[in-house]
Amino acid sequence: MQDYKKITELPSKYNDLELMDTATILTNMNKEDKLIADAVSLVIPEVTKLVDALKERFDKGGRLFYIGAGTSGRLGILDASEIPPTFGLSHDHVIGLIAGGDVAIRKAVENAEDDTVQAWKDLEAFEITKNDTVVGIAASGTTPYVIGGVKEAAARGLLTACITNNPGSPLTQAVEIPIAVNVGPEFLTGSTRMKSGTSQKLVLNMISTALMIRIGRVKGNKMVNMQLTNEKLVDRGTRYLVEELKIDYSEAEKLLKKYGSVKNAIDASKG
Repeated sequence: MQDYKKITELPSKYNDLELMDTATILTNMNKEDKLIADAVSLVIPEVTKLVDALKERFDKGGRLFYIGAGTSGRLGILDASEIPPTFGLSHDHVIGLIAGGDVAIRKAVENAEDDTVQAWKDLEAFEITKNDTVVGIAASGTTPYVIGGVKEAAARGLLTACITNNPGSPLTQAVEIPIAVNVGPEFLTGSTRMKSGTSQKLVLNMISTALMIRIGRVKGNKMVNMQLTNEKLVDRGTRYLVEELKIDYSEAEKLLKKYGSVKNAIDASKG
């Protein structure tokens, strides 16, 4: 891997950053950020393939696991953590794992990402089956924790995919469905929490949201299975019912509180 040329490590197009005033720094960062969505658009075929494969596996009781280190690991955990409140699916369907364990979510854990066997040990704790899918996330495409995890998962018959920012990297070669978003060099050389991280978040949004739509957790364009954990969400759900059922607000609120979710209220009213 030492000879592998990483796009994410190439020098920034900008130099003497410390001599720039704040407005210039921000303007140049924004110029680079504008390139991200176009780069993501080029990998839609691969994301489509993954979502369709995930749909088939979820219908059989499969789960989605994200594994990563550092920023990439945290982004996977973020995406997984938002599934229950947004789509009302229990937390054990989409699971994010990070090198170094939960403590690494907030603090860097020294050398954790260099362990080639720990990812599979972390996955084994969830009683992995062949209907499960493992997606490795690594901007560099060389993280040992991630590569070791997807290789072992593939050897055990699981579907494997990756999200990386280096096309042709070792990680892309280790998975069945490689998603490689080439966003070019970072504004701050090598700082993959910037463009690379943003592109990963966009792809994760696409994967999980499209999957939830495909497995029936959305109706129309509404989050009908969202968890009603605060007044804002109760109000949102009530307004969904007003629009869908053509009833007044107070009646909609009563229905929502009686049935516990927008979907249940709609089904009960139309059943």
